[in-house]
Amino acid sequence: QMELEALRSIYEGDLCFRELSPVSFQYRIGESGDPKAFLIEVSWPETYPQTAPVISMDAFFNNTISSAIKQSILDKLMVEVEANLGTAMTYTLFEYAKDNKELFMENQPVNTVTSVSNSIAIGTPDVPASKKKDKKEQLSKTQKRKLADKTDNKGELPRGWNWVDVIK
Repeated sequence: QMELEALRSIYEGDLCFRELSPVSFQYRIGESGDPKAFLIEVSWPETYPQTAPVISMDAFFNNTISSAIKQSILDKLMVEVEANLGTAMTYTLFEYAKDNKELFMENQPVNTVTSVSNSIAIGTPDVPASKKKDKKEQLSKTQKRKLADKTDNKGELPRGWNWVDVIK
C-alpha cells in the first residue's frame, strides 16, 4: 500500500507512467518518437516484495525491438531485482532502466522503422513523380501591377491591410 501511494505521488503528471491496476504498472523509457524507446510492465505477485515482481516487455509498443535485446534488458533488470529482493523496488527498476537506456539499446538498429517505410516506397516507380511538376500560378500584367501596388518593396502587405473599422 505504501509503495503504491509513493509511486502515485512520484509519477503524478508523468506521461511515461501508467497504472494498469493497483498491482500492475507500465513505464515508457525514452520519448514517444524515439526509435530506441521501450516499455516496461511490472506486476506484483501476492507475496511481493519478498518474491520478485513479474517484468514483461510484451507490449505492442516494443514490437520494433528484437527479441534478443528484450531478453538482455529483462536479464539486466532481473539482476537488479535480485539485489533489491525484500524491499519496494518498482521505482528503483524504472529509474535503473532510465539511467541505462543507452546501454540496453546499444545493439538495437535505429533504422527498423524507416526500413519498413523504404520497402513500401521502393514498390512505387519514381518516373511518374518526376514528370509531375508543380505549376506556378500565372498572373497577367495587370494582376502583377495591382499586386505590386498593394505591397511594399519586400513583397509584404502594408500594416493594417486586414483591419476592420468599428462603426458605432
